[in-house]
Amino acid sequence: MYPGDEEGRMRRSPGLKTAEKFYAFATATDLVVKLASSRVDALIDGGRGLPCSPRPGRPMKEWVRIPAPDEESCLSYVLEARAFVSALALL
Repeated sequence: MYPGDEEGRMRRSPGLKTAEKFYAFATATDLVVKLASSRVDALIDGGRGLPCSPRPGRPMKEWVRIPAPDEESCLSYVLEARAFVSALALL
């Protein structure tokens, strides 16, 4: 975890946040990360991700579920999500 980042609960799951904004959380089977909507679409279209739809029929456009990632890809997605959310905080 980066200095200044915090752990918290999002949707009753353990998550990570920076600048008071969540960028990743884990469910029992998936990693869920916040990324640019174009990146989310690319991951879903490429079969590497699934829509994050906590309410049926209402997917969250900047969140994607990564089913059962291995440790290396999990770290990569978490770092990518942190960079995305950190950049948003600068705007």
